[in-house]
Amino acid sequence: MMGNNSVKEKDCVSNYLACKIGAICFYLLPEKAIYLPDYKALLIADPHFGKAAHFRKAGVPVPETVHLEDYLKIKKLTETYHPKSVIFLGDLFHSDFNSSWLDLEAFRSEFNQQDFHLVKGNHDLLPEEFYRSGSWKVHEETMQMGSILLSHEPLSDLKEGIVNICGHIHPGVTIYGQGRQKLTLPCFFVSPKQIILPAFGRFTGLAKVDCGKHDKVFAVTGKKVIQVNFMS
Repeated sequence: MMGNNSVKEKDCVSNYLACKIGAICFYLLPEKAIYLPDYKALLIADPHFGKAAHFRKAGVPVPETVHLEDYLKIKKLTETYHPKSVIFLGDLFHSDFNSSWLDLEAFRSEFNQQDFHLVKGNHDLLPEEFYRSGSWKVHEETMQMGSILLSHEPLSDLKEGIVNICGHIHPGVTIYGQGRQKLTLPCFFVSPKQIILPAFGRFTGLAKVDCGKHDKVFAVTGKKVIQVNFMS
């Protein structure tokens, strides 16, 4: 079941798309995140904080503002939805330690009403003490909430009744217009037992996903989430 909803304008970051898989209700947010109202949980995948500094160390002049905008977006989401938990589905920090980690810790310290979780991804390479010092609740591979199994990479061979929510892929979809115009946008990829989030970080790439008969793709325009209908 799919339906368009929006938070009341006075509290609104932007419109969301409410969906259900079985009894699981989830909101697809145009900020490239998911909110689970039954669990009061905000899910974010692949922010890759620290990537800008990593590239600057390699001589590529990428401004730190690419991450600042993502921090502000998370803060606005918490102010709108008031989650009890903020859960990062891997690739929280892009690589080895750099000065951006201090910015991330300072940002984390602003929140005393939420638990911050990290389901570790392939880029989460920092020693364990870094996460402990910032009051992160770390999950090495998966985190389960009822019938929802959270992971960084997509999981297969799921048990009956389990829905996997994950990231890692950085899914994108190309929309074609008239006059050979085309636009590639980040997207949510929803199948009967799995939801793949788009990469939250602005400084990330996109990977085209193949859509099967029972899959649905929801493109993120920046202001809203729209279902993409493919021609058969």
